[in-house]
Amino acid sequence: MLKKKILVVDDEPSISTLIDFNLKLAGFDVLCVYDGEAVFEVIQQFRPDLIVLDLMLPKTDGLEVCRKLRDDNNLVPIIMLTAIQDISNKITGLNYGADDYMTKPFSPQELISRIQAILRRVQALPSTKEGTLYEIGRLMVHEEQREVFLDGNPIELTPKEFELLLFLCRHRGKVLSRQQLLHGVWDYHFLGDTRIVDVHVSHLRDKIEKNARSPQYIMTIRNVGYKLIEPAVKEELA
Repeated sequence: MLKKKILVVDDEPSISTLIDFNLKLAGFDVLCVYDGEAVFEVIQQFRPDLIVLDLMLPKTDGLEVCRKLRDDNNLVPIIMLTAIQDISNKITGLNYGADDYMTKPFSPQELISRIQAILRRVQALPSTKEGTLYEIGRLMVHEEQREVFLDGNPIELTPKEFELLLFLCRHRGKVLSRQQLLHGVWDYHFLGDTRIVDVHVSHLRDKIEKNARSPQYIMTIRNVGYKLIEPAVKEELA
């Protein structure tokens, strides 16, 4: 079996060396680069399965690297590293397309666990359930084809947004806590930052709800989490 390739982007030699050593010990093929521009110089040849990306980088910062990759329709999973405690920077990273983030200092073992969790989710797709179709109101979700339609029009979702919607469909009508969603969608078997869930739910609502501030599909259950429901049918005035 080929080793999974991890691209590590961090300009602090001590951090890069620590990550490189532990990931190789865990059986990964690792390439380290030290600025944002270098990502685009090596990515086509190295073809990483996942990128560990520092936020603060010389030349091109991590947010811009993430944005450019997603703009180029490169959906490689990204874990963003940041020494900044400001939650707005972390949310911005998620908004730009990062799958997860970790705040420095961090445990190398936890980083490895998160990498393995993301790669398990990617490797498990497409689903082995052939032909499964979920119809919720005017929303149609084709599991095997990984296609979503609203009012017959295709909706483009990121891989993580699709996995989140699919998980909600499989548990339609049930209240799911944020920790249950972290476990089911991100495959985390430890306490994670539930704001990751909130940001991805917000992105999903922007794409499938007519009014994201007054959702009809994904309902917030205060102090608990979310549930997917069948929208109430509203009679049209004659």
